[in-house]
Amino acid sequence: MSTSTPRRIRKNFTLADAGREFWKHPSPWMISATLAVAIVARIIVGDWQITDAIVPVVMLALFPFFEWIIHVLILHWRPRKVAGLTIDPLLARKHREHHTDPRDVPLIFIPWQALLWVLPATLAIALLAFPRLGLGLTYLVFIAMLGIVYEWSHYLIHSDYKPKSRVYKAIWRDHRLHHYKNEHYWFTVTTSGTADRVLGTFPHAEDVQTSPTAKNLHAAR
Repeated sequence: MSTSTPRRIRKNFTLADAGREFWKHPSPWMISATLAVAIVARIIVGDWQITDAIVPVVMLALFPFFEWIIHVLILHWRPRKVAGLTIDPLLARKHREHHTDPRDVPLIFIPWQALLWVLPATLAIALLAFPRLGLGLTYLVFIAMLGIVYEWSHYLIHSDYKPKSRVYKAIWRDHRLHHYKNEHYWFTVTTSGTADRVLGTFPHAEDVQTSPTAKNLHAAR
């Protein structure tokens, strides 16, 4: 568990301040490096076709559901014993720590240790799961872009930067409700009222009781 001291709220915290802090952490650099390599490789390979425009549109539509599934099934995984062994993945452990202290900055990011296998696995999908190399690299470019958007959005929500735009206010509100109101709802991060609305986890906040385990998932110490 994290032993960091409570972080003091910083007034007049700007986007520039947020950007400087964001790039102090390894996960954005790892994802950005993947994005840069993918862009260069995509340009070199060429072979542009209409499906290179279709894949990003499909990915953009599905990404909120991808976020929801990962959040519910992996990040909120409840530790359990199988054949005498406790199954408790790193991502779930770190996410419980994140709920315990949502203002602990390092815990906001995807653990870099997890990216050591997530990024190679994503590369393998790009190379093996598509009918042509160019299309796989288009997928890799766009999934890396979505990864950076996710990391930035999640960091910004937990930072001291105050919402200004209507879109940011919506995702800020929903994710804060997930952490401080009830951890069983509002699972998307980069969008508001999309997958949550479809999958039944987007209630009116006033209709939901404040959960006693929002900062102690599964009541686990």
